[in-house]
Amino acid sequence: MAIHTVSSDDTLWKLSNVYGVPISTLMLVNGLTSNNLVPGLNLYIPDQGPPERFYQVKAGDTLWQISQQFRTSISAIISANPLSNLSILTIGQRLRIPTWQRYSMQSLIFIDAFDPSPFLDILQEIANNITYLAVFTYSFNRQGALIEADDSAILQACKQNNLKPLMVVSNYENGTFSAELASEVLNTSVRRRTLINNIITAVNSKGYTGISIDFEFVPPARRNDFTAFLRELKTALGTRILQINAHAKTTDAPANRLTGFLDYRAIGQVADIVAVMTIDYGYAAGPPLPIAPVSWIEQVLTYATSQINRRKLMMAMSLYGYDWTIPQQPGKVAEMISATTAQNRALSNQIPIQFDWVNQAPWYRYTRENKQHIVWFEDIRSVVAKYEQMEIYNLLGTTYWQLRFRFPQNWAYVEKNIQVLK
Repeated sequence: MAIHTVSSDDTLWKLSNVYGVPISTLMLVNGLTSNNLVPGLNLYIPDQGPPERFYQVKAGDTLWQISQQFRTSISAIISANPLSNLSILTIGQRLRIPTWQRYSMQSLIFIDAFDPSPFLDILQEIANNITYLAVFTYSFNRQGALIEADDSAILQACKQNNLKPLMVVSNYENGTFSAELASEVLNTSVRRRTLINNIITAVNSKGYTGISIDFEFVPPARRNDFTAFLRELKTALGTRILQINAHAKTTDAPANRLTGFLDYRAIGQVADIVAVMTIDYGYAAGPPLPIAPVSWIEQVLTYATSQINRRKLMMAMSLYGYDWTIPQQPGKVAEMISATTAQNRALSNQIPIQFDWVNQAPWYRYTRENKQHIVWFEDIRSVVAKYEQMEIYNLLGTTYWQLRFRFPQNWAYVEKNIQVLK
């Protein structure tokens, strides 16, 4: 696998000849809609070489020991890493390891049940790289009655594509997450029990593998109630999967409006899978920032793995970017677009793409209708940096938000380098 950063004199014809890859393959793998290229564009170049793994050096490691562990050669490790002298290893140093032993992980992707039909074709394309399909979203009312999603076509697609469906249950009300809804139901054991009974009935009748809980903006005062709800739900689920989506944090702050209700340690003891939402550092209503800077993710994973068994942990990955209009106007939010749309928007406007090496994130500026725009998004280079973090921390896997965002570079990388467990 190679990542090629386009320079001003590059063309697809030239790159096809240099790498021995057909132009049609380069376009398909990278989601290109024309022959246009711009400086700074990162292209995924498929090749016949071995997959890559990542390793962090520990005390006492030698290149020979590492090569034996991964069933590769010392020379292959040296050639894959840009250091002149790898004979002296440093504790904490991270290495790229070419090996035919692929990293194993589980993966989860969300699908929007409000309008799934346009995206079921995408599901067929990437099904080999997905373990769980999380159907967003079931909700509930103030008495704990379940508000069901239209999921019949989605569940049929799961059967056809060997995917494990998870029913997403969220405090979603009138198009947004409701703190009041969550508080009223979590606050009393009777309403919690009513909701849980209704969830179990739906899971059993529809054949779901388990539940994905996505509660957001729950008042911090409901922290213990939320944990109690999870314990009661897991008891009722039995052997079925309980997966929790938890906002990212780097320390426990019980009074925090967004994350205070999440007791990582307690949740980790109850749940089968905890997905830390390492996305939206730069978010639609906020200032233009990277979606998921690696330095921030590192802090989040350091804290999360100190509280939760890392083999229960997934880290979230975005398949999208944001396009902010500058200056920002009150009440206006950034446009959420797929990673591929963000890339191709730069190409269609012939705007060079920048890369923030500290945050490992691509971005660019452009003008539309006399207004300035800033776009931050993900590309092949930025997601590889995140797969590296996932393996270094030995996590269970990753979640993706969400199916409707096309990102062929990501799926081509996973197909070659990772063994997704089904």
